[in-house]
Amino acid sequence: MELLRHFRHTNVLRVAAADVAEAIPLMVVSDHLTDIAEVVLERTLDLAWNHLLERHGAPVGSGDEKGFAIIAYGKLGGIELSYGSDLDLVFIHAGEAGDTEGPRPVASAVFYARLAQRIIHILATQTAAGMLYEVDTRLRPSGASGLMVSSFEAFAGYQQEKAWTWEHQALARARIVAGSASLGQEFSRLRRQVLSRSRSREALRREVAEMRGKMIESHTGRDKNLFYLKRDPGGITDIEFMVQYAVLARAHQHPELLDYTDNIRVLACLTQAGFLSGEEAGLLGDAYRAYRARLHQLVLQEAAPAVTAGEFEIYRTGVSRLWKKLIE
Repeated sequence: MELLRHFRHTNVLRVAAADVAEAIPLMVVSDHLTDIAEVVLERTLDLAWNHLLERHGAPVGSGDEKGFAIIAYGKLGGIELSYGSDLDLVFIHAGEAGDTEGPRPVASAVFYARLAQRIIHILATQTAAGMLYEVDTRLRPSGASGLMVSSFEAFAGYQQEKAWTWEHQALARARIVAGSASLGQEFSRLRRQVLSRSRSREALRREVAEMRGKMIESHTGRDKNLFYLKRDPGGITDIEFMVQYAVLARAHQHPELLDYTDNIRVLACLTQAGFLSGEEAGLLGDAYRAYRARLHQLVLQEAAPAVTAGEFEIYRTGVSRLWKKLIE
C-alpha cells in the first residue's frame, strides 16, 4: 500500500511540474492523471484478489480474468481526471452460484463483496504516505442502500428497468477501467443498448432541468461575488448536463455519440449529428477547457474551486444562453 502511494504521488508530481511549466496542454494532463489512476486500480485489484485467493480460493467459473470488473463513472470515466478528483466506481462480477474452491470456502457473492471492500480499503485508507484516492460508490444500483458489488445480470436488470434518468446521464460517461475484458465487453454492449433507447424529448428535457435545479438549490450560502466553476449556472455542470441530454436524446439515431465518454469528443460528434452548430460546440468546448484548466490551477494552489464573478463572464453568458435554448 505504501509503494502504491509513492508511485501515485511521484507520478502526479511529475505531471503537475509539466503542467505548471506549461509543457503539456490540459487534455494531456488529464490523460496522464487518468492513466496513473488506471494503473493503480489494476494493481490494487491484483493485490486484493491475491489476498482473498490465499484465504478462500477462486470463485467457481472465475477463470483467468477473475470474473470481476471495475467500472469508472464521472471524471475517471470521462478521461478528465484532475489532481483532486475522487473516483466514482461501480463493481460488477460474473461469478456463478456456489462456493469458492479454497481451504476456507465462502459463497462466490461473498468473495466478490469482500474483494470490493478490500479494493476500497487499499485505495482510501490513510497511511503514513496518505491515501491513494477517495472512492465514491453511490452510483451503484440503488445507491447507498444497494449492494457494494452487483452481478452483471442484476446490474443490467437495474439499468434496463429501474434506473432514473440521472443514472443514465451518468452511464453516458462510464467505461471499464480494470478487470475482466470479457465482462467489460458485456458492459459496453449493455451501455450502448440502454443509452440508444428512443426517449421523449420533452420528458427528458424536463427531468434533466429538474435534477439540475435540485443541485443548484442544494448549494446554500452562495457568494454572488464568486463563480464556482463546477456547480454554478453557466459552469461545468451545465455543460456536462447539456452533453448528456443530447446523448440521451439523439443516440438512437446517431450511435456514434456513444463511441466516447469525454465531453470534448462527444461535442464534436454532436456537431456532426446536427444537434449543435460548430459555433455552439466551439463555445461549450472552449468554456469547458478554460474552466477545467483554471480548476487544475486552483487545486494545485489548495484554493477554493471559485473565481471572481467576472472572470469568465463571456463563457458563463454563452453557456447559460445555450442552456435556455436546449433545456429550459
